[in-house]
Amino acid sequence: MAINFIVVCTVSIILNLFLAAMQAQAVALDVVAKFGATADLNTDLSKPLLDAWKEACGSTTPTTILIPEGTYLLSQATLEGPCKAPIELQLEGNVKAPADPKAFKEPKWVSFLHIENFKLFGGGAFDGQGTTSYKREGCEKHDFCSNLPINVRFDFLTNAMVQGITLRDSKQFHANVLGCKNITFEHVTVSAPKDSPNTDGIHIGRSDGVKIIDTDIKTGDDCISIGDGAKNLDITGVTCGPGHGISIGSLGKFANEEPVEGIKVSKCTLTDTSNGVRIKTWAGEFPGTASDMHFEDITMKNVSCPVLIDQKYCPWNKCKMDAESNVKLSNISFKNIHGTAALPEVVKLVCSGIFPCENVELADIDITFSGPDGPAKSECKNVKPKVTGKQNPVACSTPVPANPTPTV
Repeated sequence: MAINFIVVCTVSIILNLFLAAMQAQAVALDVVAKFGATADLNTDLSKPLLDAWKEACGSTTPTTILIPEGTYLLSQATLEGPCKAPIELQLEGNVKAPADPKAFKEPKWVSFLHIENFKLFGGGAFDGQGTTSYKREGCEKHDFCSNLPINVRFDFLTNAMVQGITLRDSKQFHANVLGCKNITFEHVTVSAPKDSPNTDGIHIGRSDGVKIIDTDIKTGDDCISIGDGAKNLDITGVTCGPGHGISIGSLGKFANEEPVEGIKVSKCTLTDTSNGVRIKTWAGEFPGTASDMHFEDITMKNVSCPVLIDQKYCPWNKCKMDAESNVKLSNISFKNIHGTAALPEVVKLVCSGIFPCENVELADIDITFSGPDGPAKSECKNVKPKVTGKQNPVACSTPVPANPTPTV
């Protein structure tokens, strides 16, 4: 035991010395001082930023790019690897997108692509200036609405950290995570009006090992949405609201979707959201699977539907509501979920008639509702959950209506 302790201590000391040496050797590139960027909201930051990125990415020494305090206009930037050494972007300023949605020819604004060992940090913000696009004016005559940009895309990153930044008023999703492995979001702030359409806070698809920690999200759609192929996700300490809640799905909309597995959502607080924690799959569409999804230690404050499995998901009547979902759900738990609901449907588990939900657990559910629409309800269909601990309302005590109200 003594030898093992000495080995562990020695390795730890060597690692700390190595990291300290890397930090001491790291090169800092200031986009203003070295590359001529101007914080005047008229001069495009794109070229100085891309020039700084090219130099940093080609360096064999770890490099930090600095965007100092100030407000900058950025038309568009794709920051692409692979890079020769670890790279950081220290965002201290406020970077704004063009306000006119017609300025974008593709659905992206800032993109980080094919990078390993990357960190984005600082107290600054990416501001999508999406207010005009929320109205959707002119979409019938012009195609620009299909190109509304995501604020920041993280595509095919490995070992990455996003820390301390703000994502504000995106025209579409605020952050999109695709094909990443081991990426952490910590102390990130997302802010958009509650009526802003399709402005998910963080969307995750086909990624393994995503962590979202101590993050605050206010938006007009899902605070966090989890798409197909997501694996080994850990979401903890998130505050959500307004918005549509924390959602797995929607799943089953497209052919050849990859399985979802290993999702844990814990110690989160949702306030004034239209849903709490939910799993949603399209009715009558394509097959898929989702398993090992666990929600625990969740606080609900005036949430319309706190606990939800919706396998009749069909917004805007774009599917056959009388059809069953072809997505198989299994190994799901909702534990220690408490607080208040805005509507009587406190727990609603509507599973597929073709593939009933398997191995579902409800443990220590205590959610109160007081209003003119009657007592709190717990509705279940095509599922027989294991029930333990306190159940307020009584688990599965209310039949599901023949025509359930669609969720958004």
